[in-house]
Amino acid sequence: MESNKRQNLFLILTGIFLTNAILAEMIGVKIFSGESTLGLAPANIKLLGGYVLDFNLTAGVVIWPVVFITTDVINEYFGKRGVRKISYLAAACIAFAFLVIYIITLLPPAEFWLDVNSQDPDGHPFNINYAFKTIFTQGLGIIVGSLVAFLIGQLLDVFVFQRLRRITGEKMVWLRATGSTLVSQFIDSFVVLFIAFYFLAPEGSQWSLAQVLSVGIINYIYKFFVAIVLTPLIYLGHYLIDNYLGTELSSKMKEEATATSEGFF
Repeated sequence: MESNKRQNLFLILTGIFLTNAILAEMIGVKIFSGESTLGLAPANIKLLGGYVLDFNLTAGVVIWPVVFITTDVINEYFGKRGVRKISYLAAACIAFAFLVIYIITLLPPAEFWLDVNSQDPDGHPFNINYAFKTIFTQGLGIIVGSLVAFLIGQLLDVFVFQRLRRITGEKMVWLRATGSTLVSQFIDSFVVLFIAFYFLAPEGSQWSLAQVLSVGIINYIYKFFVAIVLTPLIYLGHYLIDNYLGTELSSKMKEEATATSEGFF
């Protein structure tokens, strides 16, 4: 019975984690205006080097908080081993998804498909095959940067989480959950930008150091705010899982998770 509950819980959490992690990567190619979404004027914030920045965010951040929460829940009940297993699996699935998408974009389009979609609703010429490639393909730097930042962020999250748990014990769930997210996402926010737009960017399109730091700061401000706001959902998740597992099994799994989570790797 205990074994079934453990497996069922891990399968459910894995499904939620993988779905949202992969989907976030897929929709991340769209950049939306945070100010326009809220009906506000552009912020026009002057940051490092006089770079003017608005709250323009990748669409992936809309559902990425689900990944934050799921990571913390897995961390609590399955420890470093569980987070590491699901993180490596997610990275492999994301890489596979990008590979399949790249191969699909190389397939020659059917003529009737081009003809049927040759105009937009306003009657303007429209190349749907070009649009498909543009939307679903990203530069190598973005893919590499995203995967590296994802893995570093996940490993750092579990490390900080378990260190805080050893200090707080069963209490202060908000501190270890939110604290680990704030630390790991600080690194994540800058690693992906440095790799994708500074180190591996195509010649002529490399961002300046000031731009990388400025965009990273804006991204982290958003993640910081979301991590704080979503703290009540962490408690809700723990409440539902504890009720499902039962007090004895729940406590046992948390203790095992902490005992097997020494070190960073």
